[in-house]
Amino acid sequence: MRMRAAMLVFRKDWREIRRNWQILLPIVAVPILISVVLPTIIIVTPSLSSISGPPLEDSTSMMRNLPSQVREELVGMNAWQALVYVMSLYFFAPFFLIIPLMASSVIASDSFAGEKERKTIEALLATPLSDSELLLGKMLVSFVLSMIVTWVSFTVYSIIIDLFSSPLFGGRLLLPNLVWTLLIFGVAPTIALAGIGLTVMISARVKGFREAQQISAILLIPILMLVLGQVSGAIVFGPIVVSVLIGVFVVVDLLVFYFAVKIFKREELLSRLP
Repeated sequence: MRMRAAMLVFRKDWREIRRNWQILLPIVAVPILISVVLPTIIIVTPSLSSISGPPLEDSTSMMRNLPSQVREELVGMNAWQALVYVMSLYFFAPFFLIIPLMASSVIASDSFAGEKERKTIEALLATPLSDSELLLGKMLVSFVLSMIVTWVSFTVYSIIIDLFSSPLFGGRLLLPNLVWTLLIFGVAPTIALAGIGLTVMISARVKGFREAQQISAILLIPILMLVLGQVSGAIVFGPIVVSVLIGVFVVVDLLVFYFAVKIFKREELLSRLP
């Protein structure tokens, strides 16, 4: 397999993505919502009012059900500091898994389904690229762009949280820390790869971009379950939990790519064209 050949597909798809607002809009809007709007509303805005933070014991179930190691981190903090600490470092953590999966799925949905809509799929399949080179090029553009969006979003989120928390914690910066580093540079890439592999397989078998995007939205269900688990206090994203997630998604990635290579055949794509 030639990496240079795969990069030709990467560059072609990148040029098309830059001109497609259907792809760019959700990729830009969702990260802004998660990294800027939500933390500003939940954490920053209340601090600008006269409303004091609720007592730790009377707050959400997530606060009440914190494991002992997290409660130890809150020793010496007042109620408002504890709430900001938990919300910033734990509550928003699973939301950041939505960004790489959503971004990669939107781009990957366009990989082959979009080519069919633009009537360019026959020319693409007629190129002297091997099936593996074609598949790798399609996956690379989704992975690289989704990681850029994720890392930029995390940088913006960290700046917002640190600007607010620094005076509250006597100059201490909450982010980045070990858990978030593992989350953004470990879980996010592996979950994006799993989503890309599954979505590309879906995209190769449906008629259009919208249909591929709608079906791939099912992939968000496991992430939403993690979000609900974190909010309810059933799951807390500590180093062990995040490391386990990395291991699980590495295994999922290997399985997905194995089946993606086995299933992807350009002859079958051509036979499904109208």
